Amino acid sequence: MGECINEEKGVKEMSITVSREEVKTFEKLKAISQIAPIKERIRFFERKYKCIFEIFEDKIKQEEENFEKWDDYIEWKAYIESLKNLESNLRKIESAEDIRIT
Repeated sequence: MGECINEEKGVKEMSITVSREEVKTFEKLKAISQIAPIKERIRFFERKYKCIFEIFEDKIKQEEENFEKWDDYIEWKAYIESLKNLESNLRKIESAEDIRIT
């Protein structure tokens, strides 16, 4: 980081230098911070039903309708999908070559 003077305005302005790796690290940390609470919610359901999602999904489709379980199923499934998307984005960030600052 450094300072420079804008000659037109005669005002000191801050200039910031950021490396490609720093941008990637920042983006990875953002993704990881979103992943952590989602994984915790998934673990909550795994503890509650004492199984992983796929087994719960099979069971719920074979049982009589139970609104609480179906609500949990919908929420759990959404967390699973969100986790997959965030982990995919994390892999894309790690391999990103073209980084643009806008």
